[in-house]
Amino acid sequence: MKANGAGGRGAKRAVGERSAAATDGGTARSESPDPELVERARRRRFSAEYKQRILREAEGCTQSGELGALLRREGLYSSHLSVWRKQRDEGARAALARSRGRRKAHPLETQNTELRRRAERAETELAKARKVIEVQGNVSALLVELLEPRGATPNGGTES
Repeated sequence: MKANGAGGRGAKRAVGERSAAATDGGTARSESPDPELVERARRRRFSAEYKQRILREAEGCTQSGELGALLRREGLYSSHLSVWRKQRDEGARAALARSRGRRKAHPLETQNTELRRRAERAETELAKARKVIEVQGNVSALLVELLEPRGATPNGGTES
């Protein structure tokens, strides 16, 4: 093995992996997982309330070292604070820029509503037109019946 510990038998092991000699004295590995190794790394998520609370506490830190102590206690980095401040400021600007009252409908929704109204009106007009055509057909049939010559006499009278 090299003097700086960079090579040798253990050089190809993953970080945090222990050799069998160090754990069991050369015997087979135990079945329990190593508590120092995380199965799958997960990104931490912070709620909005937590972020606001930490920002308030950070702004209340006046003496030197208080802010560092807060960050160490919470396991945070100073970059967290700067990102959270930026998010807070952008959120405040967005909230102030937002107009009051009811939101305007999406243009496609407006167009869809208008087209539905037009289709309903067209269907009602079509139903009216069909009834008019049906009535005209009935009137035409009655007129044909009334004007049809039935048993007319030569002197212009009709037989009863």
